[in-house]
Amino acid sequence: MSIIAAENITIRHGARIVLKDVSMSISEREIVTIVGPNGSGKTTLLRALIGSQPLTQGSIRRASNLRTGYVPQGLHVDPALPITVARFLSLPRRHDAGTIKEVLSQSGADGLQNRALSELSGGQLQRVLLARALLGRPQLLLLDEPTTGLDQPGSAAFYRRIESLRQEIGCAVLLVSHELHVVMSASDRVICLNGHVCCEGQPDAVASAPEYRALFGSGTGGALALYRHDHDHFHDHSQH
Repeated sequence: MSIIAAENITIRHGARIVLKDVSMSISEREIVTIVGPNGSGKTTLLRALIGSQPLTQGSIRRASNLRTGYVPQGLHVDPALPITVARFLSLPRRHDAGTIKEVLSQSGADGLQNRALSELSGGQLQRVLLARALLGRPQLLLLDEPTTGLDQPGSAAFYRRIESLRQEIGCAVLLVSHELHVVMSASDRVICLNGHVCCEGQPDAVASAPEYRALFGSGTGGALALYRHDHDHFHDHSQH
């Protein structure tokens, strides 16, 4: 059963069309990954789904009282800011020590509650941001390139934690990622985005799709090519 669905959404930033006629949905307990080059509208789509990005056209349908948790690309922490992990997790709404301990454990950040936020490594900070997203007991967890800046073992460990969470709390996961090798192993379904949905389906089917290969090649080893593929130019000329 679908818990959230975008139906023919178009989003403009000024005169520029960022997303055009995008439709997609996520079902309960499903892990869906969005891939696409820089500027393809991935973050814009995530923001639209959580309600922080106005639509130019189309609609987003959510299950009644859907609880979502959002993990951003990262957080710049001022080294002069004297704030502990526990205090950060209690902003803006206070949570008891037991709840904080539980979400830190679920996110793989056990024992960090009394550490200063500014002292955390990149991987620890991402797990704390994940813990914050878990405070609302989400039915849908949305993550925007959550492993940016982490090394490969750190990224792999973070994604394994996401897979475990799906089992532990029964949430669906929508992930924006540029790490194709991870996407292929962790996802139930992949959506390839480049201003519109180029292709979607099970990872193996998407990996062999001509539209996907035109964007990323067949042997990129997880690195994205940052060019638009040919049929985008045809779309532009035909005003599709």
